[in-house]
Amino acid sequence: MASKILHRIRRTIVKEGNEEGTQQEKTEEFPEISELVDDMEGLSTHLSGKLSFGSDPLYSNIEEMCPEEEDMVFVEHEDDYDDESLNEPRNEACSFQGGISSCNLLTRQLQESWKKSRIRIVQEKLCFEATQASVVQEGSSRYVLYTVHLIKSGRFDRNPGSITRRYSDFEKLNRLLRKLFKSHMADITFPRKKLHKNFASDTIAGRSRAFEQYLSHLYSVPEIRCSPVFLQFFYLPDLTTGQELLRSGHYKEAMGNWSNAFHLQDKLGGRDLDHQIVTLAALTVCSQELDRLKEAQEYCERALQLLEKHDQHPFLGPLLQSNIRLCWKITKDKRQSEAWLQQLQDNGLEISNLPSLKELLIKEQFV
Repeated sequence: MASKILHRIRRTIVKEGNEEGTQQEKTEEFPEISELVDDMEGLSTHLSGKLSFGSDPLYSNIEEMCPEEEDMVFVEHEDDYDDESLNEPRNEACSFQGGISSCNLLTRQLQESWKKSRIRIVQEKLCFEATQASVVQEGSSRYVLYTVHLIKSGRFDRNPGSITRRYSDFEKLNRLLRKLFKSHMADITFPRKKLHKNFASDTIAGRSRAFEQYLSHLYSVPEIRCSPVFLQFFYLPDLTTGQELLRSGHYKEAMGNWSNAFHLQDKLGGRDLDHQIVTLAALTVCSQELDRLKEAQEYCERALQLLEKHDQHPFLGPLLQSNIRLCWKITKDKRQSEAWLQQLQDNGLEISNLPSLKELLIKEQFV
C-alpha cells in the first residue's frame, strides 16, 4: 500500500512539472499572455472565487442583480475603485460552495463600491454673468444698459433669471448698502465713475466684469443677501412693470415680467414671502386669463403651500377660492381647499366679502 501511494505522488509531481513546462512554452510563444496575467494580478488577490456569466441556472438571474448603467444617476470621474468593500472575509466572497446568496453579497459590494467612487455631490452656486451691454440714446441723455443673468451652477439651469440695469442703478444700490452695512461693505469695491470714455468698448467690458464680481461679493455676505434692499434690487422693477401691464389687461406681456420675477426670487433663495405670494398670485391670474387653467392651478397651489402656516395672510382666502374654482374646471380634487376655507370661516373670516386675486393685485403697493 505504501509503495502504491509513493508511486502516485511521483506521478503527480511529474505531471505538474510537465504542465509548468508547457505553460512556460505557451507564455514564450504568446508574450501578451504574460502581460495580461501581470495586469490582473492586483485584482485576483481580492477576488478568490469565480463569477460565472454562462448558462448555469444558478446565475441565470445575473441581469436582475446588476441593473443597467443608464438606470443609475451619477457624475462620472476616472478614480479607481474603492477596495475597502472588497477586503471582506473570505466566507463572504462569491464561490460555488457559498451558493447564490454569497454571490449576491459580492455583487452588491462591487456595485456600492463602484457607485461611491463614481458619484460626486455637486454643490450648487449662484453665478452672476453680464451677458450683454448696449448703449441707449433717449433724447439728449445717453447711457449703457447692462444685462446680468443669475444662473445656478452645478446643474443645467433651464430658467435663469435676468436683470437689465444701468450704472446709476448699481450706484444707488451701493449707497444704500453702505449706509446699512458699513462694516461688511468696507472691503467691497465698486467701479468708479469716469469723466471720459464712458462708452468705449474697453470701459463697458471692464465694468461688466466689475459688476459680476460686485454682485458675487455682495451675495457671499449672509446679512446682505437676506436684506430687502439687495433682494428687491433684482425683482422689484419686474413686479411694478408686471402690475401696470396687468392693470391694462396686457396679460401675455405681463406674464413675461412675472415669470422673470419668479425665477429671480427662486435663484435668490425665496427669502421674501410677501413678494413671492404676490408673484404666484399674479401668475395665477395671468394664466387663467390666457386660458392656461392647469398652469394657473399649479401656481395657485404653490402659493397655498407657502401659506400653510400663515392663516392671517390677506391673499390666503382669495387664493383658496381661486384654487377651488380652478380644480373644479380641470376636474381635480378640491376637498382639501374647501376644508381649509371652511376652517377659516369658522375662525371668523367673512368669505362673502373677500376680494378677488385680481383686485388685490391691482391695489398692491410694492414700495
